[in-house]
Amino acid sequence: MIKLLATDLDGTLLRGDGTISDRTRRALEAARNAGIMTVLVTARPPRTVRARAHVLGIGGLAICCNGAIVYDLDQDHIVAHTPLTPQLARGLVLALRDAIPGVCFAVELGVRCGWEPGFAALRPLVREQAAGVEDDALVLCAEPVTKLIACHSDLPADELLRIAHTLVGETAHVTHSGAPYVEISAAGVQKASALAALCTQLAVPPAEVVAFGDMPNDIPMLVRARWGVAVANAHPEALRAADEVTDSNEEDGVGVVIEQLLQGKRSSTAASLIPPAVCPE
Repeated sequence: MIKLLATDLDGTLLRGDGTISDRTRRALEAARNAGIMTVLVTARPPRTVRARAHVLGIGGLAICCNGAIVYDLDQDHIVAHTPLTPQLARGLVLALRDAIPGVCFAVELGVRCGWEPGFAALRPLVREQAAGVEDDALVLCAEPVTKLIACHSDLPADELLRIAHTLVGETAHVTHSGAPYVEISAAGVQKASALAALCTQLAVPPAEVVAFGDMPNDIPMLVRARWGVAVANAHPEALRAADEVTDSNEEDGVGVVIEQLLQGKRSSTAASLIPPAVCPE
């Protein structure tokens, strides 16, 4: 009785070049025809999720910015938003600057965005991919911040995450989604909590949800769904947290699992699913 597929985009459903295979696209269409909903659950902001969802043929509600936004893909507007307050966001900027000299910031502000010049120097594509505001982070944080993004020229994301966790504590939620920076949201904001709230709204119990992911920001979602599936290319922590490891994102891992569910090669109740090391073709 699987009713909902919750899937991350980058590194999970999408291949490394940002595209999706015909096989996985067909699997998603078959699931939709079988009455199974697909919900995109991603760190991406709405402005980039819209285009991907259109290509995938997915509508309805999407969870964006690691759970800070629930976005209506059909009506093209935000239906729920849980941002950091300006006071807290500015405090986090000052604390991180003090602890990590050279750190630089970008922000998501609902459907808008902004970044510091130093962030654009490290991530030059940001200027090409979005029409944002360039300014000091303390200026950018003068309004509620959907997501605060911290980047450093020398520190890898895992180390930056460790330091940020120590500084932030319980005042906010810190994670990373595979890119070379960390992402900070309001306390309690996670993919898992947003998905749980959406499932309650849709009257879909956790026992009827299969979740797919690849990075630390996906782990709570993989754990709380009835069946959590990590792609083979996932972060080691996500691999350990998942109930099953499927093929990589380059090898249609998500599509393989959906095909097997629809073809009856495994029970439709997650309690009876047998996790292979690699799902067969």
